[in-house]
Amino acid sequence: MSTKDAPSAPAAAQDPLHPLHLQIAAAQGLFAQVLESALRTGPVTVEQYCRYLSMQYHLTRDVQAYFLCIAANSALAKRRKLRRFLCDFANEEELHYLVAANDLLAFVRKPLAEPLDVTLWHSYFRSVVMTRPFLRLGAAAVLENISAGVAREPARRALSAPFMTRENTKFLVLHQHETLPHGEQILDALAAQPFSQQELNDLFLGARQGTVLYLRMARWAVDDQDLSCSADQGAPEVSSTQCREIDEFQMSQLASGE
Repeated sequence: MSTKDAPSAPAAAQDPLHPLHLQIAAAQGLFAQVLESALRTGPVTVEQYCRYLSMQYHLTRDVQAYFLCIAANSALAKRRKLRRFLCDFANEEELHYLVAANDLLAFVRKPLAEPLDVTLWHSYFRSVVMTRPFLRLGAAAVLENISAGVAREPARRALSAPFMTRENTKFLVLHQHETLPHGEQILDALAAQPFSQQELNDLFLGARQGTVLYLRMARWAVDDQDLSCSADQGAPEVSSTQCREIDEFQMSQLASGE
């Protein structure tokens, strides 16, 4: 079930994932505020868009490791359908970071250094994914749905800047979730599973943590005067190996493993 089909009050009382849906709706509202703030002075600029692509490059690089790690956890030993979903999800998402970098190449740019808030995201979730996998699943549920709901309209306006073309919006097209509706899919996959109260608590906590960290990243992307930008100076640039990966990537590789 997607957040656009929010349960009625009686149904919500029977839905163990109701707090997750509430958190997703709250995240969408906060993300809409970030977008509206960025659009207040006019359309999204090339610089803001390139910062967004840089952030997404670092956020989604090695994303498959999270979901394969969750799938391997013994907590999913009797949840084989969820395990299969996560393995498929990992395969679908694995190369998307190179799509973001490929869009940057259309502007003759490489990704900026990893933002501090992306570093904090990875440092935190890598430290807990082995022992508390449902924290990362909760965060994933937010990320895959944050641009829907009340954020859909400002997101549409943000993505309609005059410089955006088919050649530089491939990452965005992939994540509009029309052919791969990951937002609805992950909520449906979770709704089909029974969870203990502790597992539910971790899902809800991970969703709140994911909201905070992602909104910090979004503000970094749209506002180069944001406090977190002060940590950019001296941060290491992408490595020569990463640059070679970016230069050698072809969009056809997304389907080459099928």
